Amino acid sequence: MARELRVHRWVPGLLALVALALVPWTLWLTISLPSRHVTQHYDVAWIGFDIALAAAFAATAWSALSRPRWLVALAAATGAMLVCDAWFDIVTSSGGAERLEAVAEAAFAELPLAAICAYIVLEAERVEDWMRRIRPSTSERRT
Repeated sequence: MARELRVHRWVPGLLALVALALVPWTLWLTISLPSRHVTQHYDVAWIGFDIALAAAFAATAWSALSRPRWLVALAAATGAMLVCDAWFDIVTSSGGAERLEAVAEAAFAELPLAAICAYIVLEAERVEDWMRRIRPSTSERRT
């Protein structure tokens, strides 16, 4: 049931080039960015991210129930967003109780949920078979 994925020949080269270009860019940011930066719209950035994360969860749940073809991509996106959320919550916390809360949220919510998403991605065929078994078939829904 595994499907072969075909990409254009230039895609791996482009992705490798971007990965290589990010090395000097990251080094430049390491020496040029300040360790502290106050910005406007910090709240809007986080609210927007959380809305996008909620939409990713909803789309992943919808896909699990009705469109398994999209499940792997949506679970991968949701899992990646959860890991990013955990990372930025921890590194942007001001320390003390705020940092402890961010670490606890990462340890007990964001990263376990990301692991579930990773499981869906890595075990896509098995998850798809399981979803078919628990979801009524089209003929059963009509009756």
